[in-house]
Parts: sequence; structure tokens; C-alpha cells
Amino acid sequence: MKTKHRVLAGIVIVFITANAFVQGFSLTKSIERGKEAYTTSCQNCHMADGKGTAGVFPPLAKTDFMKKPAKAWIDNVLKGQTGETTVNGAKYNAVMPAQNYLSDDQIADILNYVRNSWGNKATAAITPAQVAKARQ
Repeated sequence: MKTKHRVLAGIVIVFITANAFVQGFSLTKSIERGKEAYTTSCQNCHMADGKGTAGVFPPLAKTDFMKKPAKAWIDNVLKGQTGETTVNGAKYNAVMPAQNYLSDDQIADILNYVRNSWGNKATAAITPAQVAKARQ
């Protein structure tokens, strides 16, 4: 009987110790990673300051697109954008290719960076799980 209690106690200790090292989602860390991923994957069109290119690539800075739900942001990255779109009152008609080769983590990080930079302030983070669900 004592052996069973010791084994059970050992399992509980291992479980608690392992969980102590598992860290939850951190928006701050996601934004930091997102800045680097944005620089590699998005900056060529949307520019380092997020202001885009007038008449060609829409701005991400201070964008009215912030009013759209997270799913719209995710879908834009996963599926790309074709056809005319209006951002901050200006029309754009360039093609944004799908970025679905990026991982769920990278997409969530980029979107968290964009949605919390250049005057944007998101009310909630986008998680890799949301991206994975939208990808299905």
C-alpha cells in the first residue's frame, strides 16, 4: 500500500514540475516574434512603418480594417486578397498572395504585431489555435 502511495506521489510531483515549465500564451512575446516575421514576409509591400504604398498596397497602420473580426485578418493572410478593397477610405486593387506557407504560430505572431503597432490596438490576441482552425 505504501508503495502505491509513493508511486502516486511521484507521478503527481513529476506532473506538477512539468507543468511549472509550460508557459501560457504571451501576447508580448508573440508581438516580438511577429515583428521579425513581418520584416521577412510582409514589409516589402506594407513597408516598415505599416503605411503601405499609396494606390497599390493598403496601409496596416491606423487601419479601419481593425474593426473586422480576427477571422477576417487570418483569412486575408491564409487565402490572400484579390480584387478591389477599400482601406481608410482609399481604394486598392493589387493582389496579395496567400501566405499559407507560414506556420500557425508565425501568422498569429505577425497579426498580433500588426494589430498592436503603428496606432493599432487590438482588444484580443490571435492565437495559433485560431489560425489552425481557420486553415481547416
